[in-house]
Amino acid sequence: MVMENKPIKRNTNLLNLSRDHHAGLLFCWKLRQGVKYHIENDRMIKYVKYFWTHHFSGHFKEEEEILFPSVNDQQVQKALADHQKIKTFVEKIDVPGMEKEEDVLLEFADTVDDHIRFEERVLFPHLQQKLSDAELEKIGGQLVHEPFVDEYEDEFWVKSKSL
Repeated sequence: MVMENKPIKRNTNLLNLSRDHHAGLLFCWKLRQGVKYHIENDRMIKYVKYFWTHHFSGHFKEEEEILFPSVNDQQVQKALADHQKIKTFVEKIDVPGMEKEEDVLLEFADTVDDHIRFEERVLFPHLQQKLSDAELEKIGGQLVHEPFVDEYEDEFWVKSKSL
């Protein structure tokens, strides 16, 4: 028996968060590419900080202040715990020796990837069932509609011709 992956029907009011998640998945891919190409970890750590400042921190704030207060259950609590785990990693990334820990960056990419997939596959469908159309519309009206543009200059994830 072959199982088909059907696209997830997303309420239009949550589409901006899903678009943000696409940027987050690209972030994870870029870190993995950097590790694959044996890029210096300090370069990737600088990118993690950039991405946190310019994207993740705002995305998390929107979810925590606009989306999550509407439903406080086990799925939302898991998302909040994931957010805290990601925040803690970013806060502690400057610990001496971290620049030598390639596996930590891969673990971080996996953590972020797993969190995004949880929100897309479990949390958002759950919230779409729990919240009324009026509540979802109110939430959608409060979310920022500016798509994230990654303007980071050090494209360490691009394979160099010298590799």
